[in-house]
Amino acid sequence: MDAPHLRIEDTGEVFTLDSEVTTVGRGDGIDVGLTDPTVSRLHAELVRRGPYLYVSDLGLSSNGTRVNGRPVGRRLLSEGDVISFGAARCRVAGLLCNDIDDQPTKVRRGNAPDLTRREVDVLTALCRPALSQEAFVEAATAREIAAELVVTEAAVKQHLLRLYAKFGIHEGIGRRSRLANEVISAGVVRPLPTPPVANADGGNGRSAAVLRAG
Repeated sequence: MDAPHLRIEDTGEVFTLDSEVTTVGRGDGIDVGLTDPTVSRLHAELVRRGPYLYVSDLGLSSNGTRVNGRPVGRRLLSEGDVISFGAARCRVAGLLCNDIDDQPTKVRRGNAPDLTRREVDVLTALCRPALSQEAFVEAATAREIAAELVVTEAAVKQHLLRLYAKFGIHEGIGRRSRLANEVISAGVVRPLPTPPVANADGGNGRSAAVLRAG
């Protein structure tokens, strides 16, 4: 099987990951249904971004999600990784990007560190301007993020400092925008689908949101 897929180790059942978002859990209407009682009804999501795949624990389970034995919030996945949803073990296969460091977009495992739910909320608010697919927009300010999340601006700045360290964003001009661009390229925050636009020659092209670093 060449397409990205998830194999349940206990049963050998295989689920093809052909959707942008695949839900994992024990509840009704879930894409990857697991029967283990340690799995929550809506436990996690598997998200495809081009050739890349990452797992996102939804924070709704008491038993959490692990990749190769390590607890994760969100994690970029590689061929052969073992994901544990509670006690249910699954193996990822069929990924085309075994050597992530060689990809032209330079998305590496280290670019998608483990994140808390609040850090994901802050990153989502930070990248909100880019989700509109408008070109050359600026990342949200700390004040705008604080207003969206109903927290203090000081709390947001503390979260941003930790996120700069996690993603290796050094001090300098456009630090928030550099963080947002790194987050989007690593697939941590998913932009909205881009509608096709007509080129001058009558063909179809696609626009892409770019966060201005100035």
